[in-house]
Amino acid sequence: MIGVYDSGFGGLTVLRRLRERLPHHDFLYLGDSGRAPYGGRDVHTLLDFAEQCVERLFEEGCRLVVVACNTVSCVALRHLQRRYAGPGSERRILGITIPAAEAAVAVSEGHVGVLATTRTVSSGTFVTEIQKLAPRLRVTQQAAPLLAPLIEEGWESTEIARLTAERYLAPLREVDTLVLGCTHYPLMLPVLRQTFHGRLLDPAPFAAERLLDWLERHPGFTGPSQGRLSFLCSGDPASFREHGARFLGAPIDEVVHIAEEAGRLQRRTSMQVVTGQILR
Repeated sequence: MIGVYDSGFGGLTVLRRLRERLPHHDFLYLGDSGRAPYGGRDVHTLLDFAEQCVERLFEEGCRLVVVACNTVSCVALRHLQRRYAGPGSERRILGITIPAAEAAVAVSEGHVGVLATTRTVSSGTFVTEIQKLAPRLRVTQQAAPLLAPLIEEGWESTEIARLTAERYLAPLREVDTLVLGCTHYPLMLPVLRQTFHGRLLDPAPFAAERLLDWLERHPGFTGPSQGRLSFLCSGDPASFREHGARFLGAPIDEVVHIAEEAGRLQRRTSMQVVTGQILR
């Protein structure tokens, strides 16, 4: 079983592509929607959240975890790999930043743009990975903190979304290839195309191709599979089913709720909805 980890809904756009290329594999998706968004979090909080999420996936039986969140992939991937998947380990953790960089370098005519969350941009990881492959390639980043919340509200096709995208894309007019550095953004492609007239690059299909290639070279990291799909989320499971279907492009039938207890994410049989003042 392959674990796929994201801060919430966005990684479902990656899962969608993974399932297209690997339809017979079992996937367990963990969306940390109860603690999203990640894009403005400080790095130590991100590391704590990321550790808890990958540990939960390991405990569920996943030996291979794909970090589908660009923010975590840019900030915490190396930490996670060192902590859980070092030499001799029977576990592996893969990210999506390097496939995105490789895809951008392959098609760019000289100037790559990166549209992403504030934390992804401040990490500088996309710039580093792109220029490792092509040192002379120009890279311009733009943080777009309002886009993911607009998409989660279902407003990705509204005039508000168009105007917001227009403001964020203004500094990127000279870019020939724009990397969508947040997994929410593919839902906004029609609006982005109205404003940006260069090449828009969704990294998810490239990440799926890279995973397929990786699995062919490392066949021992997945066991017998039947194409099953399971979900864990730290937010409201009903909301996750409803909104997640937009990102996945398919209905989501059952979602198991998880919550933090003593520093670990644990399964819950139900989600407790509390109103008013709380005393402990």
